[in-house]
Amino acid sequence: MPPGPKLVATPWRVRIARSAPTRLYPFERFFRGFQNVPAVRSLFGRSTERVLRAQRVEFYSARFGYMSTSDVDGHLIISRHYLERGRLRNVYLDLVHELCHVRQFRRKQRLFYPKLSYVDAPSEIEAYRITVAEGRRIGMSDRELVEYLRIEWITPVELRRLARRMGLKLPRSARRR
Repeated sequence: MPPGPKLVATPWRVRIARSAPTRLYPFERFFRGFQNVPAVRSLFGRSTERVLRAQRVEFYSARFGYMSTSDVDGHLIISRHYLERGRLRNVYLDLVHELCHVRQFRRKQRLFYPKLSYVDAPSEIEAYRITVAEGRRIGMSDRELVEYLRIEWITPVELRRLARRMGLKLPRSARRR
């Protein structure tokens, strides 16, 4: 039997494991056909199939959040709740967005910029450019794309800045907020 996790003794007469394994699954077990998506091919070129075969994904069960990319090893982290209940088109675009972050990670680029607004982070600007282009390719209007960009952790001013940066025409309702 393999040894269990290392437990640390506490003053409260309990022992706590300070690390635990992450259960990772092959990306292609849950997401197929992404090697044929032009945006994904543009990210990885001739290595697309190899990268997707090697890509791993982790799911978590909280009812908040969407998906992200680990800055430790580049695997995707996805909310099961979002996967099950999110709009299918948004889940698709978010996967394209996160695969851009995977490429950034593989190139040893920074993923997070804590001193910058989310919409000003170079990693996010690049990922949203690719995602918005893919949204256009699948037939989304500027209005739909602006709505896709609307997330709860950015302000209306930041949404307008991001939409303009992506070359999207803002609907009147988004201009006033």
